[in-house]
Amino acid sequence: MPIPTELVGSLPRPMKLQEAYEAYDKGDIEWKELQSEQDAAAADSIKRLEETGEPIVTDGEQRESSFATYPITDTLAGTGLADNLAGDGQYFAIFDDGHHRQLPRLTGGPFRYKTYASEFVEKNRKIATHDVKQAVIAPSMLMLLHPLEGEITGYSREQFLSDLCDEVEKDIRQCFKAGAVRVSIDFTEGRLANKNDSRNPWTGRDMLQDFIDLNNRVIDRFSAEERRNIGIHTCPGGDMDSVHSKDVPYEKLLSKMFQLNAGYFLIQCASEEDKEKVYGLVGEYLRSDAGGVPQVAFMGVINPLTPEVETPEQVAEQLVAAAKHIPVERLGATDDCGFSPFSRDEKPKHGSPDFARDVAMEKISARLEGARLASEELGV
Repeated sequence: MPIPTELVGSLPRPMKLQEAYEAYDKGDIEWKELQSEQDAAAADSIKRLEETGEPIVTDGEQRESSFATYPITDTLAGTGLADNLAGDGQYFAIFDDGHHRQLPRLTGGPFRYKTYASEFVEKNRKIATHDVKQAVIAPSMLMLLHPLEGEITGYSREQFLSDLCDEVEKDIRQCFKAGAVRVSIDFTEGRLANKNDSRNPWTGRDMLQDFIDLNNRVIDRFSAEERRNIGIHTCPGGDMDSVHSKDVPYEKLLSKMFQLNAGYFLIQCASEEDKEKVYGLVGEYLRSDAGGVPQVAFMGVINPLTPEVETPEQVAEQLVAAAKHIPVERLGATDDCGFSPFSRDEKPKHGSPDFARDVAMEKISARLEGARLASEELGV
């Protein structure tokens, strides 16, 4: 079987769509007008991905405020925030270039999603000719909606976590029911949990194991057969061409991440200085039996943070090197991160979101061809 390849999910939103988000926040356009721009960008994303030969496609998250906030708000600015939330929550991340992204704050219960990702899957299935996947947010990210200290009157932390796990399970199951062949859970907070940034208090609370345990509370509700198609994505961030936790030693995450009982992992690696070390860590900790599922490692061979397009030969070289440490039958290829996880993304190194969108398609094509070349060299 050739080396499989799968994209993480997001693509840069066209400038016209980003401008529509801003206009909606200002009240200059109605929700239907914003949706029209989202639908157009989603259809273009699927068409262009299919033209590259990508076997499993998404809409590039064109309809989502961000990979983290799609269930609870219509826009990154907080327009259309779900019930029992306020806009002044803690930072999710502070990026190396100095900008930050902020989460809402839980004010009461019950916690319920406003939007489920299956809505995107249903729309995408109607226009895609290839199989469709969907990325969803991890409960470990959304647990940060709860204040770090104290309880919320009338709504205990444990009741919130129970409701949260129910909502994430519902999100995943409905995606499969709507026709997604794969569902991947975004876990970018995993590496960030080891950063201990005094500006961002939750990162100093040693929460990685808590994150893993909470995520498994959801993952373990699925059968082994279902978990074969439930993935975990990890990266050190990717927003405005910057990162939030690449300075954190990767082994702190990789030595624990495969405790997650998922079937496959989408793992940032192309932007690492010491790729060989990452291959070795993945090969050491990747489990051949995670509750009846052999875990598969899709290694990042594309760096979305730079406009420089990798060659297929460079991609193949990375995969052949990875195969020295990871069983080739459990090796795949992916991108380090989504190309634009947040809907408002200026892409300064690329010059413009529209240019970054074109570059993303070139990079994806290189990944696909590189995986083919590596498969030939490895005889699979």
